[in-house]
This record gives sequence, structure tokens and C-alpha cells, in this order.
Amino acid sequence: MSVTKVRRPLYFLRIFCTFFLLISFVLTSSMILFLTYINQSTGLELTQQNIGLAALMTFGNVFMLSLVCALADMLRRYLTIERPIRRIAEGAENIMAGDFSTRIVSVKGFDSVDGFNEIIDCFNRMAEELGGMETLRTDFIANVSHELKTPLAVIQNYATMLQQPGITDEERKEYGQTIGNASRRLADMITNILKLNKLENQQIYPDKRKYDLSEQLCECLLAFENAWEAKELEIETDIEDGVMVESDPELLSLVWNNLFSNAIKFTEPGGTVSLALHSEGDHAVIAVSDTGCGISSEVGEHIFEKFYQGDTSHATQGNGLGLALVKRVVDIVGGEITVSSEVGVGSTFTVKLRRTRA
Repeated sequence: MSVTKVRRPLYFLRIFCTFFLLISFVLTSSMILFLTYINQSTGLELTQQNIGLAALMTFGNVFMLSLVCALADMLRRYLTIERPIRRIAEGAENIMAGDFSTRIVSVKGFDSVDGFNEIIDCFNRMAEELGGMETLRTDFIANVSHELKTPLAVIQNYATMLQQPGITDEERKEYGQTIGNASRRLADMITNILKLNKLENQQIYPDKRKYDLSEQLCECLLAFENAWEAKELEIETDIEDGVMVESDPELLSLVWNNLFSNAIKFTEPGGTVSLALHSEGDHAVIAVSDTGCGISSEVGEHIFEKFYQGDTSHATQGNGLGLALVKRVVDIVGGEITVSSEVGVGSTFTVKLRRTRA
């Protein structure tokens, strides 16, 4: 027997006694006042028999009124309290059991259930968000497993080939370089996963200070000089001097390095990579453009998602975490990032940050 079934008779008895005592007090007081008024006004004396009959009828009325009120209160309580509470409790148990598809039907009844309907609406939104997070978590684990297997398989295969007798020095060098590249990719991916995990769980907090954004962009771009020279890329810059921001330079360096790396990676040899910085009111606007393969509108909608790679031909050069890191960092420092692109023409990533006066 459930606790609710045990408590219900006790609750009904308590409510009945409460109404009985209240109605008895009210009717008794009213009867005393009425009889006193009749006696004083008319001088009529009531016999004990009449008083006894009136008391019996009054008791019967009090009993019936108390019973009706107690039943009405039980019905009110069931419709306005117990039913919505039971639905919410059952929904919470389903959520605890891992069923994030659970939704609670709104209660229709008296106006007093509106408060419960607000709770039910919040519960349903919470279940929807948890369901989305669970889907993302499942996808994230699946993607991590897949991304880890790829470089590990390369390392295992080439390590096995290195053990074969009769391979030439040139082949040994080639196999070793392949293993080294796969190992670096694996290490970079694990590093990015750890960084992204800390950022998403807000374990990294911005260490804000005022500094020259123009100088930082130049330094980050120059760090890729060997990469753009190897592909014979043309670098165009339009950087406004003395643009100051108050933010975390270490976090923002992740943004610039990832954007520059992607621009160079997706631009064919002989292409152009552009960097622009200018002030717009209270904001600093940074644009990183390339003349690479570009992305479609469908890919653009998912470009900042973890492990998403729109161009699979360059999959071996990255792990799909760079732009997810960029988006998270920009959100943390209170900025905005957008992308505009055209397939076969190129892409432009635009970051907007609040600047400070020099």
C-alpha cells in the first residue's frame, strides 16, 4: 500500500473534523443569538422538547454540511494539487531514469493550477534541453572515438610496416614521418579536447587586461610566415593602428591562430589571405578572408560545431575542433563571430569585440 493511499483517509478525516468544528461553532453562535433575540423580542419561551429537536436538526445539518465541504475540498485538492504534482513527480522519475523524451501534459482546471502549468512548462523546456545535451554528448563521444581511431590506425599500420624486413631507408623515413604526423595530430586533438572541455565548463576564466589588438594580430599572423611562403600565398593586410581592447590576450590568440591556420590551409597555392582591422564605434572589427574553396550555406550552419568538417578533403589536416574553440572563446570574452562564404570564391570570418579608448 502506497503512502498516498494511507494518508488520504487521514487527510479526509482531518478536513472533515475541521469543517465540522468550524460549522458547529458558526451555527451554534448564530442559533444562540437568534434564540436570545426571539426571547427578548417576543417573550416566547422554548420548551426543552423544541430545543432538543432543534439541536438534533442542527447537528444533522452540521454533519451534512461538513461532509459536503470535506468532499468538495478533496475534489479541489485532487484537481488542483495532487494531479499536477503526480504528473511532475512521474516526469521527474522518468528523467532520472534517463528518458529525456518525457513531456508533461498541462493541467486543465481551475485558475489555481496556472502556477503548476508554469512549472510544467519549465520542466518540459528543461527536458528538451537535457535531451539536446544528451544527444550532443553521445555524438561527441562517438566523434571522439572515431577521430582517435584514425591516427591510431595510421600509427599501428606504419609501425607494422617499419618492422618488415628489406625496406629501404627512404621508405623507413617516409613511414617514420607519417607516424610522426599522426602522433602530432593525435596530440593536438587531445589538447584541443581538453581546452574545449575547460572552456565549456567555464574552468578557464578571462584574465582581462588592456592591450594593443593591432600588435597582437600582426604577431599572430607573422607566426604563420613559413606556412604561407610554402604555398606562395599573397598576404593582404589593412590594420588600423592603436586599436585597444580589454580582454584576455591568451584566449584571443587561440581565435586568431585558428582563423589564420584555416585560411592558409583552405587556400590553394598562389591564392590570397587577407586580414583587416578597423574601428566601428565602440567595437573593433576583425575580418580574416581567404580565396579558398569556400563553404555552402548548409555547411555554414554547422561550421562552429565540434568535429564538424565541411571539406573532407582536408580532414587529415585538422580535427574539427578549431572553430568550436573559436566560437566558445569569442562567447566567453563577450564578442561576436560570423562567417560569410561562397563556394569556389572564399570565406570571410568576422569577429567583433568591444574596444577601449586609448
